[in-house]
Amino acid sequence: MSARAGLRRHTTCGELRREHVGRTVTLKGWVHRRRDHGGLIFLDLRDRYGITQVVANPAHSPDAHATAERVRAEYVLAVTGQVVARPEGTVNPALPTGEIEVVADRIEILNPSKTPPFPIAEETDVDESLRLEYRYLDLRRARLQRNLLLRHRVVRFVRQYLEERDFVEIETPMLIKSTPEGARDYVVPSRIFPGHFYALPQSPQQLKQLLMVAGFDRYYQIARCMRDEDLRADRQPEFTQIDLEMSFVDVEDVIDLVEGLYTEMFEQFASKPLKEKPFPRLTYAEAMLRYGSDKPDLRFGLEIQDVSDVFTATEFGVFKNALAAGGVIRGFAVPGFADATRSQLDQLTELARSFGAKGLVWLALQQDEGRLTARSPVAKFLSEHELATLAERFRANPGDLLLLVADAESVAANVLGRLRNQVARDRKLIDESVHAFCWVIDPPLFEWNEDEQRWEAMHHPFTSPRDEDIPLLDSDPSRVRAKAYDLVADGYELGTGSIRIHQREVQNKIFSIMGYDDAEIERRFGHLLRAFEYGAPPHGGMAPGLDRTVMILAGESSLREVIAFPKNQRAQDLMLGAPSPIDERQLRELHLCIVDTEESSTTGA
Repeated sequence: MSARAGLRRHTTCGELRREHVGRTVTLKGWVHRRRDHGGLIFLDLRDRYGITQVVANPAHSPDAHATAERVRAEYVLAVTGQVVARPEGTVNPALPTGEIEVVADRIEILNPSKTPPFPIAEETDVDESLRLEYRYLDLRRARLQRNLLLRHRVVRFVRQYLEERDFVEIETPMLIKSTPEGARDYVVPSRIFPGHFYALPQSPQQLKQLLMVAGFDRYYQIARCMRDEDLRADRQPEFTQIDLEMSFVDVEDVIDLVEGLYTEMFEQFASKPLKEKPFPRLTYAEAMLRYGSDKPDLRFGLEIQDVSDVFTATEFGVFKNALAAGGVIRGFAVPGFADATRSQLDQLTELARSFGAKGLVWLALQQDEGRLTARSPVAKFLSEHELATLAERFRANPGDLLLLVADAESVAANVLGRLRNQVARDRKLIDESVHAFCWVIDPPLFEWNEDEQRWEAMHHPFTSPRDEDIPLLDSDPSRVRAKAYDLVADGYELGTGSIRIHQREVQNKIFSIMGYDDAEIERRFGHLLRAFEYGAPPHGGMAPGLDRTVMILAGESSLREVIAFPKNQRAQDLMLGAPSPIDERQLRELHLCIVDTEESSTTGA
């Protein structure tokens, strides 16, 4: 047996305490920091459990000290020595191991390290591209280790919670058939069937429905999902869902289960309390009216009001024309912001335009000899009655700023919702001391695709319409509401769920409204529709995002901080160098060829 094999790790770098004084131990880990005090050399040895201080004393062990002189940051060491109490005045209360240190009898370098491209021991700002290129080093840093260990504990909690409620964990395949789920598929060519492709699952949606047909009435899976869509901080091309489905349930059953899961989870793992429980519920229409978003952040006010009725007799052209075109006038009040500078107000106006508005009307309320007045370019167009009614409707006082948008309802909602969030961030109005959850229920079943001139499913085409709205499928699809529900936390959509369609005739009807003919329905969905003919139970479920959940719990603003090996915002893996070309032999085996885009643009190929 080699000398190296004989140095068996006795303990981790995070568990030694005062009661272990006198014990001889072997530690293994990375050099976190090295300090040479001109005789004594101190090494902070780190593993994922913690940090232990090691002392190399030339008087005690010249060989260990000589090795410590060669050691640098991130070297991997094996250290054998005796646990001793730290001298008076040198205890480190910031470390759980801060009352002891290990006096080295022997130090062995298991592997040296090049100088890392960024500091590991300090949480300094590092360019994200560099961090992703050297992700294995980034993952050594304390923050990411905390985040991934938190993720592990959350997954363990979810499994225990669901299994205690009779859920069965079942894996579903990663190579499936391409079906519409709301985003582009990642596809995999088949070598055996030339010209045919698998799709990577955007979610296990149809598969978990088929498991309900199969009689597994409570399914869950920590499911990997892939979507080829444009990225942002809270979106990745591959992500993880807490996927679950239940038979013989309705909306209340699913909401009760998931709310219980998240209430217990956040009470156990979050550093901040829940603002309100049970979680408030908003209809989709109410959320869009009051907050301009179907994922409203309830940690601050700035509620949007519709004030169209205040201006039914207005002569102000902007308002009059918007109402005549079937639009609305909506806005919100910003407390104490009437002193905004013209530069700040111009920035808000440009921001509103960048969100899609034609402009922004602002009114800085003030008091003039006991009368309510407003500083605004449009003040002269408003009567005293209109101004007073606005102040009453917004519960605004002198010193407050009113922001109004006159446009189509969808435009006004979107612009004011985004403006509301931006103003809250800029004015520091967000209560960062709590987590605010809510449910958004009863969204429209369909939305109109203007480019393709057809109806699309707002969620997915397997969502059931509300029972009382089924007659509207023939007469007015725009008014049909879905048996669907979104879980929202701190302005993030954590997950969407619904009661599913379980009858072939209703599912056929939905596909027909979306523009699929019988042949297309059979080709794309025949497997699911046939299953419905064999006693499919009523069922529904949900798929909260694990990544977003852990991101919020960890206090991060990007999914990349809670995923071990994420992609960047261009869906690239900078560490592995993916995506990358493959050689011609593989292409031929897959019956693929690469088209020269420059040549094809000139030759028409």
